[in-house]
Amino acid sequence: MKSNEAETEQYLSTSNRISGVIVIVIGAVGLLDIVLEWRTATGVMVGCVIAILMVLAYCGLIRPSVTLGKETLVLRNHLRDRVIPWNQVTGADVADILRVHTPVGRFRAPGVQLVMRDLRKQRVGGRKLSPDSSLSRADLVVGRIEAHMEQYGAVDGGEVKTNWARPELIAIGVLAVVGFVAALFR
Repeated sequence: MKSNEAETEQYLSTSNRISGVIVIVIGAVGLLDIVLEWRTATGVMVGCVIAILMVLAYCGLIRPSVTLGKETLVLRNHLRDRVIPWNQVTGADVADILRVHTPVGRFRAPGVQLVMRDLRKQRVGGRKLSPDSSLSRADLVVGRIEAHMEQYGAVDGGEVKTNWARPELIAIGVLAVVGFVAALFR
């Protein structure tokens, strides 16, 4: 019999993802124009620069997220991932972005961040925040992390692991080398 509860929960910034997709689409249109009209070494160099900017937009705007699973909490940052077993999580809070506390240290997760407008509204105290504000969403994520800590924290899961975003770093490196070589042959 299947449980209705999802195995993993993922939290991320929708506005950042929308901005990232817009930047990548604009970059793809630029690349398409270069491929169709500008087939020279300078075109290759400019295409590499645009492609690097597209990869950086992906890393900065689309990639960051927080994933809660049964065994681990995964913090996907811009260029690296932290895989934290639930027995290592000692707490979570939100200052400007989500911070997860462990015995090893405090890890920041830009996948869940506060919008300055909501922070100002909270300080002033005038208008009531909507249920879908960044503060409400951040509080929900902290609550879910605390619930997972209680539910899965007793199971020994090992140590905190750090993994670099290898595909993204390799893509940036290859594009930089190809762009440099194209610049030499201009």
